[in-house]
Amino acid sequence: MEAVLSIKNLTKTYPAFKLDDVSFEVEKGKIMGFIGRNGAGKSTTLKSLLNFVHKDSGEIEFFGKTFEEAETEIKQNLGFVSGGVDYYTKRKIKTITSVTKRFYENWDEEAYRGFMKEFSLDENKTPDQLSAGMKVKYALTLALSHNAKLLILDEPTSGLDPVSRDDLLDVFLSLADRGITILFSTHITSDLDKCADDITYIKEGKIIASEPMKTFVDRYEVVTLAHDEMTPEIEASIVGHRRTKDGFTVLIEKDKAPDLKLKGEKADLEAIMVHIEKEAQQ
Repeated sequence: MEAVLSIKNLTKTYPAFKLDDVSFEVEKGKIMGFIGRNGAGKSTTLKSLLNFVHKDSGEIEFFGKTFEEAETEIKQNLGFVSGGVDYYTKRKIKTITSVTKRFYENWDEEAYRGFMKEFSLDENKTPDQLSAGMKVKYALTLALSHNAKLLILDEPTSGLDPVSRDDLLDVFLSLADRGITILFSTHITSDLDKCADDITYIKEGKIIASEPMKTFVDRYEVVTLAHDEMTPEIEASIVGHRRTKDGFTVLIEKDKAPDLKLKGEKADLEAIMVHIEKEAQQ
């Protein structure tokens, strides 16, 4: 499968944090979920991709080319959307659009009109008259109207109500069906349960997993234990554990469950992440 975005050995060092040898690929037409707790390195990674911060070392390729080779060409095919987008709040949308489209050689007015209609956007409104969800849909409209082939989404559903989030996830699935590739950074793991094909998990500046979503989730089980059931053997074999009112839940790799004589339940992405991060705090 063709890699639309390829990151190899990306490093960026700050006084109190290091993005350490980050590598992963996003395949064409796939939705890649990018997860990790606050401060894990998601934003630094995205800023490095977009050249907002200068990496110390490593290689980043979009469509087989680097920014050094073809920055203008890459940006013509790239769309960036984040939650909480703030445009000129009192300017009409049509005015904002008329300025934005001048930067893109492949601006498609017909596509723009189509997405405005599809998303029920009124270009005579101003951004301060739009809901948070509608602002994200407008940002998507701008990105898609210049035929962006890769969308980088930074917390696009943050702060949205459940229905608005679900509407946007339907949009993302539809875009992937059209062959558009999406890198979706979010804290809301339930959104990824619905739409992600692949998952990349970053922890303390390092990638700990980058693989198909199903492969990642199916590796683990959650087991509920009473306080007196936590043995040294179990503790040595678990990926992570968290306290409950009556004992513990522990995250284990499924293939170890029979050896430990434990019966687990299927783990979702949120349970996996919480247990792994809780273990880091022990």
